Amino acid sequence: MHPPAGANARLKIDIVHKAFRSSNGGVIDVLDELHLAVEENEFACVIGPSGCGKTTTLRMLLGLDRDFDGTIQLPGSGDPRVGAVFQEPLLLPWRSVEDNVRLALPKALRGKNLDSLFASLGLSKMRSLFPAELSLGLARRAAIARALAIEPDLLVLDEPFVSLDEATAQQLRYLLLAVWAERPTTALMVTHNVREAIMLADRIIVLSPRPAHVVGTFVIRLPREKRNEQVRGDLLRSFKEKFPDQQ
Repeated sequence: MHPPAGANARLKIDIVHKAFRSSNGGVIDVLDELHLAVEENEFACVIGPSGCGKTTTLRMLLGLDRDFDGTIQLPGSGDPRVGAVFQEPLLLPWRSVEDNVRLALPKALRGKNLDSLFASLGLSKMRSLFPAELSLGLARRAAIARALAIEPDLLVLDEPFVSLDEATAQQLRYLLLAVWAERPTTALMVTHNVREAIMLADRIIVLSPRPAHVVGTFVIRLPREKRNEQVRGDLLRSFKEKFPDQQ
């Protein structure tokens, strides 16, 4: 369940147990004693083997799966706003880019000026286009805009750059960081890409195979603007020394 969170509270996940029932009636244990925290305005990445329960954890954060033993404390106060970016853009094909973004706005933000957000993501000239007229990279930008437009207390990202060519993915990583830096918010992102995590994250949380628990964390205190290619290479070597089983 999601208990009330105090103002500016950190994200705190305490899952005692999560399981699914298989088609043959058996039980598949997915998460077991999964405990992690993300500090206010911290960008954290979660890495772990395929099928270990990363996406399941995000679904629980979003309130899409409430069948688990444990508690989740969301950052923010009152009714925290959560912005989500999934592996697919999930844009409504009959709505323009701007309409897709505005549909996500809560009542308090209706009529919000989105000029700066669209400009930051390179979407100023795309606002009236429909999803079918966009490349996959531009559709991903629209999905990011939709998540950030609501001024979220928590930004959740589920491998948002998967299936993109590396040049496009890298461009989007820089764009995401630029927009996030203008209004930092607590962020939790699932990725299989350690290099990506080292570029984006303040903290990398490593999960075990299923049933998942936290194996350890890798904290990066160096400012992102100082993480050039050589520094990222050094950080990658340090990460692999600490977590040799990770790719």
